[in-house]
Amino acid sequence: MSQQIYLVLENGEYLEGKSFGAPVSEEILGEVVFTTGMTGYLETLTDPSYYGQIVVQTFPLIGNYGIIPEDFESRNVFLSAYIVREWCQNPSNYRSEGNLDTFFKEKNIPGLYDIDTRYLTKVIREYGVMNGKLTTKAPPYTQAEIESLKQSRVQKAVEAVSRTEPEYYPAENGCYDVVLWDFGAKQNIIRELNRRGCNVTAVPAMSTAGEIIALHPDGIMLSNGPGDPQDNPGVIEELKKVCGENIPTFGICLGHQLLALSQGAKTGKLKYGHRGANQPVKEMDTGRIYMTSQNHGYAVLSETLPPDAQMNFMNLNDKTCEGVSYRNMPAFSVQFHPEACAGPKDTEILFDRFLKLMSDYRAG
Repeated sequence: MSQQIYLVLENGEYLEGKSFGAPVSEEILGEVVFTTGMTGYLETLTDPSYYGQIVVQTFPLIGNYGIIPEDFESRNVFLSAYIVREWCQNPSNYRSEGNLDTFFKEKNIPGLYDIDTRYLTKVIREYGVMNGKLTTKAPPYTQAEIESLKQSRVQKAVEAVSRTEPEYYPAENGCYDVVLWDFGAKQNIIRELNRRGCNVTAVPAMSTAGEIIALHPDGIMLSNGPGDPQDNPGVIEELKKVCGENIPTFGICLGHQLLALSQGAKTGKLKYGHRGANQPVKEMDTGRIYMTSQNHGYAVLSETLPPDAQMNFMNLNDKTCEGVSYRNMPAFSVQFHPEACAGPKDTEILFDRFLKLMSDYRAG
C-alpha cells in the first residue's frame, strides 16, 4: 500500500503525492531539479551527475519499457529520490528485466507519484533550483524547518561517485591509449571510445598528475560528474599540471568546467539548469545547430575565458557557453553529452575530433 508523502520546498510550498519504490522512513533531502527527456529514464536514473538531487520527470508517464541493465550508465543509482506524474506498473519491452518499483526497492531509492509535475516544474522555473525534502510528516511546517532546508548542501559529490581504483577497458584492435579521468563517468563514454579503437584506463578523481602522466596516454578524457565544479580545488590543481604536458584532452560536462577553471576561467550556477535531450546548441564556426542531451546546473562564464580560449558552442535558449577550444594546448571541451545520442548521433563527431588530435600528437 502506498504511503502519503509530502515534498516540501525551501520556498515554503509543499505538494502531496504517493510513494513507490523504497519507503520513506526518514526525511530525504536533495536539490530538486527537473529533466525534460521523453525517453532515457534509465540513463537518467544511473547517471552519477544526479548525485544528491531529487529528480522530477516532466514527461508524465515513466517506466513503460521497464528496467534494462544493458542501458545503465553506471553500476548504481546516485540520485536521492525520483518524482513522476505516473509510473507504469506493467512495462512492455522484450528487453525488460523488471519494473521501476522493484528496482527502486532493491536500490533503496524512494519514488513519488500522483503529483502535479507540470506545476512543480513551473515553480522551479520561476523560483530557480531549490532544496527540498520528502517526508511523511503532514503540514504545517515551521519556519525553522524551512530555514534548515535552505542550509542543506551536497558535499564531496565527485568523491562519492568516482571509482576508487583504476580499471582497464580494452578495445578490439585498440590503437590509442586514453586515460578517462573519472569524476562520475557515464559508461557510454567508454563505449564510444572503445568503438573507435581506444583502450581506456579509467582512473579515480583523486588521481595525481604524476600518476596520469606515468600511464603515457595518447589522450585524456575528462568525464562528466556532479556538484559545483569549484568544490574540486585539488582536481583543478592537478589538471593544471596535466595541461602543461600538452597531451590531447577532451572534456565533457563537469570535465569541461574543470578544464576551464584550470585555465583561469570562472563558472556560475544557472537558475534551473539544463537537463533533457532537447537542448539546441549552435557551433560558432559553422553556424550549424545541434540538438543535444544535457545535465548540468553550472556553466562556464564565457566572458571570463583566457585569451587563448574561445567559446565554440553556444546554447540557443539562454546564450550560455556550451563549448570551448584552446589555442595554447591540444584541448577542447563541451558542456553537453556527445555520447548520449540526442540527435541521435550528430555530435558523435566530437569523438572523431578527439581521435584526430591524438593522431596529430603521435605524428609530432
